[in-house]
Amino acid sequence: MRLILLRNIAGLGTVGNVVDVRDGYGRNWLLPQGLAVEATPENMTQVEHRKRKLLAQEAENFQKLQAVAAEAAKQSVTIMARATDDDHLFGSVGAREIVAAFAAENIELDPRMILLDEPIKEIGCYTIRIRMHPEIEVASKVWVVRADDGERSAEIPAEAAVESPDEPPDEDRDE
Repeated sequence: MRLILLRNIAGLGTVGNVVDVRDGYGRNWLLPQGLAVEATPENMTQVEHRKRKLLAQEAENFQKLQAVAAEAAKQSVTIMARATDDDHLFGSVGAREIVAAFAAENIELDPRMILLDEPIKEIGCYTIRIRMHPEIEVASKVWVVRADDGERSAEIPAEAAVESPDEPPDEDRDE
């Protein structure tokens, strides 16, 4: 069965591709799900028109994602988490918590964009990868600090609390 794809399908093709598939796959899955249409001359012209619109939208979205990626690459975020005395977190920090921290900085991300090899389970500084688009991937720093550090840093005089923006609050400060 000869079909024109209306959506990108992994292992089969991209929008507008004409593909040959088995009759059952086409009739029972691709056509009912709206993923493809039969390859007729009328459908070919409609799909070409639709493909041009999608390419224009994709180019516009790509520009927006590049701007967000540049902003995310410059920004480092701090996540407050409860931890034991030996710096192990109660629970873990995952993509949702990282997205929430970026949202607090007015950078909107999707949790699926955050690439973590494994959840963060200790206090420290981590470099995470953010994949906005298959062609756009940036790195950003995430500081995970003990939740009660905010109270300790409030006790430190303002002159002593001035640190570089990439440095987390100093935990060993005795004043």
